Amino acid sequence: MTKHAHEEKKIERHPQIAVLTFSDTRSEQNDESGKIIHALLSEHNYQVTNYHIIKDNSELIHRATITLVEKNTDIIITNGGTGFSKTDCSIQTIEPLFEKKITGFGELFRYLSFVEISSSAMLSNASAGIIKNTVLFLLPGSPKAVRLGMKKLIIPEIHHLLWLLNG
Repeated sequence: MTKHAHEEKKIERHPQIAVLTFSDTRSEQNDESGKIIHALLSEHNYQVTNYHIIKDNSELIHRATITLVEKNTDIIITNGGTGFSKTDCSIQTIEPLFEKKITGFGELFRYLSFVEISSSAMLSNASAGIIKNTVLFLLPGSPKAVRLGMKKLIIPEIHHLLWLLNG
Protein backbone atom coordinates (compact mmCIF):
# COMPACT_ATOMS: atom_id res chain seq x y z
CA MET A 1 0.00 0.00 0.00
CA THR A 2 1.40 3.41 -0.93
CA LYS A 3 1.43 6.38 1.36
CA HIS A 4 -0.21 9.64 0.45
CA ALA A 5 2.05 12.68 0.32
CA HIS A 6 0.36 14.16 3.41
CA GLU A 7 1.19 11.04 5.42
CA GLU A 8 4.87 11.35 4.56
CA LYS A 9 5.21 15.08 5.13
CA LYS A 10 5.78 16.13 8.72
CA ILE A 11 3.99 19.18 10.01
CA GLU A 12 6.62 21.56 11.35
CA ARG A 13 4.70 22.65 14.45
CA HIS A 14 1.90 21.51 16.68
CA PRO A 15 -1.41 22.74 15.30
CA GLN A 16 -3.31 25.41 17.18
CA ILE A 17 -6.66 23.79 18.03
CA ALA A 18 -9.46 25.66 19.76
CA VAL A 19 -12.62 24.24 21.30
CA LEU A 20 -15.70 26.42 21.66
CA THR A 21 -18.79 25.25 23.51
CA PHE A 22 -21.91 27.26 22.75
CA SER A 23 -24.35 27.01 25.64
CA ASP A 24 -26.35 29.07 28.09
CA THR A 25 -26.21 26.34 30.73
CA ARG A 26 -22.80 24.64 30.61
CA SER A 27 -19.74 25.48 32.67
CA GLU A 28 -16.23 24.02 32.60
CA GLN A 29 -17.34 21.57 35.29
CA ASN A 30 -20.31 20.14 33.39
CA ASP A 31 -19.21 20.57 29.77
CA GLU A 32 -19.16 16.87 28.96
CA SER A 33 -18.93 17.41 25.20
CA GLY A 34 -16.01 19.81 25.57
CA LYS A 35 -14.24 17.27 27.78
CA ILE A 36 -14.80 14.53 25.17
CA ILE A 37 -13.23 16.70 22.47
CA HIS A 38 -10.23 17.42 24.70
CA ALA A 39 -9.78 13.74 25.60
CA LEU A 40 -10.04 12.45 22.03
CA LEU A 41 -7.59 15.04 20.74
CA SER A 42 -5.19 14.22 23.57
CA GLU A 43 -5.40 10.49 22.76
CA HIS A 44 -4.11 11.37 19.28
CA ASN A 45 -1.34 13.67 20.55
CA TYR A 46 -3.08 16.93 19.72
CA GLN A 47 -3.35 19.72 22.27
CA VAL A 48 -6.16 22.20 22.76
CA THR A 49 -4.60 25.66 22.81
CA ASN A 50 -7.82 27.62 23.45
CA TYR A 51 -11.03 26.58 25.16
CA HIS A 52 -14.03 28.80 25.84
CA ILE A 53 -17.68 28.44 26.74
CA ILE A 54 -19.70 31.06 24.88
CA LYS A 55 -23.33 31.94 25.50
CA ASP A 56 -25.80 31.20 22.67
CA ASN A 57 -25.56 34.74 21.35
CA SER A 58 -24.75 35.58 17.74
CA GLU A 59 -22.56 38.58 18.54
CA LEU A 60 -20.50 36.66 21.14
CA ILE A 61 -20.12 33.63 18.84
CA HIS A 62 -19.07 35.86 15.92
CA ARG A 63 -16.53 37.74 18.04
CA ALA A 64 -15.00 34.55 19.50
CA THR A 65 -14.73 32.94 16.06
CA ILE A 66 -13.11 35.95 14.39
CA THR A 67 -10.69 36.41 17.29
CA LEU A 68 -9.48 32.80 16.97
CA VAL A 69 -9.18 33.07 13.18
CA GLU A 70 -7.14 36.28 13.55
CA LYS A 71 -4.84 34.45 16.01
CA ASN A 72 -4.04 32.01 13.18
CA THR A 73 -5.77 29.10 14.88
CA ASP A 74 -5.49 26.06 12.62
CA ILE A 75 -8.66 24.25 13.68
CA ILE A 76 -11.71 25.36 15.65
CA ILE A 77 -14.05 22.63 16.87
CA THR A 78 -17.36 23.86 18.21
CA ASN A 79 -20.17 22.05 19.93
CA GLY A 80 -23.68 23.22 20.68
CA GLY A 81 -25.91 25.85 19.19
CA THR A 82 -26.68 23.85 16.04
CA GLY A 83 -30.24 22.86 16.88
CA PHE A 84 -33.65 24.36 16.38
CA SER A 85 -34.31 26.05 19.70
CA LYS A 86 -34.84 29.81 19.70
CA THR A 87 -31.37 30.45 21.14
CA ASP A 88 -29.41 28.11 18.81
CA CYS A 89 -27.52 30.34 16.38
CA SER A 90 -24.05 28.93 15.72
CA ILE A 91 -24.81 27.72 12.18
CA GLN A 92 -26.53 30.97 11.18
CA THR A 93 -23.67 33.00 12.67
CA ILE A 94 -20.61 31.08 11.44
CA GLU A 95 -21.59 29.59 8.07
CA PRO A 96 -21.87 33.03 6.36
CA LEU A 97 -18.20 33.59 7.31
CA PHE A 98 -17.02 30.50 5.42
CA GLU A 99 -14.87 31.20 2.39
CA LYS A 100 -15.20 27.52 1.48
CA LYS A 101 -17.71 25.05 2.87
CA ILE A 102 -16.73 21.43 3.50
CA THR A 103 -20.10 20.14 2.33
CA GLY A 104 -19.19 16.47 2.74
CA PHE A 105 -18.72 16.88 6.49
CA GLY A 106 -22.37 17.64 7.20
CA GLU A 107 -23.55 15.03 4.72
CA LEU A 108 -21.36 12.28 6.20
CA PHE A 109 -22.18 13.33 9.74
CA ARG A 110 -25.91 13.03 9.06
CA TYR A 111 -25.44 9.67 7.31
CA LEU A 112 -23.41 8.24 10.19
CA SER A 113 -25.95 9.64 12.65
CA PHE A 114 -28.77 8.06 10.67
CA VAL A 115 -27.05 4.67 10.90
CA GLU A 116 -26.74 5.09 14.69
CA ILE A 117 -29.94 6.88 15.68
CA SER A 118 -32.36 6.71 12.72
CA SER A 119 -34.41 9.48 11.13
CA SER A 120 -33.83 12.13 13.79
CA ALA A 121 -30.38 12.53 12.17
CA MET A 122 -32.03 14.82 9.61
CA LEU A 123 -32.35 17.39 12.40
CA SER A 124 -28.56 17.69 12.65
CA ASN A 125 -27.08 20.94 11.38
CA ALA A 126 -23.46 19.79 11.68
CA SER A 127 -21.30 21.82 9.34
CA ALA A 128 -17.69 22.61 8.45
CA GLY A 129 -15.82 25.18 6.45
CA ILE A 130 -12.73 27.30 6.07
CA ILE A 131 -12.15 30.92 7.02
CA LYS A 132 -8.75 32.18 5.85
CA ASN A 133 -6.50 29.24 6.81
CA THR A 134 -8.66 28.06 9.72
CA VAL A 135 -10.80 24.93 9.48
CA LEU A 136 -14.00 25.05 11.53
CA PHE A 137 -16.13 22.08 12.55
CA LEU A 138 -19.57 22.81 13.99
CA LEU A 139 -20.88 19.83 15.95
CA PRO A 140 -24.14 19.37 17.83
CA GLY A 141 -23.76 19.58 21.58
CA SER A 142 -24.71 16.06 22.58
CA PRO A 143 -21.83 13.89 23.83
CA LYS A 144 -22.85 11.08 21.45
CA ALA A 145 -22.78 13.44 18.45
CA VAL A 146 -19.42 14.89 19.50
CA ARG A 147 -17.90 11.42 19.92
CA LEU A 148 -19.20 10.35 16.50
CA GLY A 149 -17.95 13.46 14.69
CA MET A 150 -14.56 13.41 16.35
CA LYS A 151 -13.84 9.70 15.95
CA LYS A 152 -15.25 9.10 12.49
CA LEU A 153 -14.63 12.39 10.69
CA ILE A 154 -12.46 15.02 12.35
CA ILE A 155 -9.53 13.16 13.91
CA PRO A 156 -8.89 10.95 10.85
CA GLU A 157 -8.58 14.07 8.65
CA ILE A 158 -6.75 16.60 10.86
CA HIS A 159 -3.31 15.88 9.44
CA HIS A 160 -4.61 15.82 5.86
CA LEU A 161 -6.43 19.14 6.28
CA LEU A 162 -3.37 20.79 7.77
CA TRP A 163 -1.27 19.50 4.89
CA LEU A 164 -3.77 20.82 2.32
CA LEU A 165 -3.90 24.27 3.92
CA ASN A 166 -0.20 24.62 4.71
CA GLY A 167 1.53 22.14 2.42
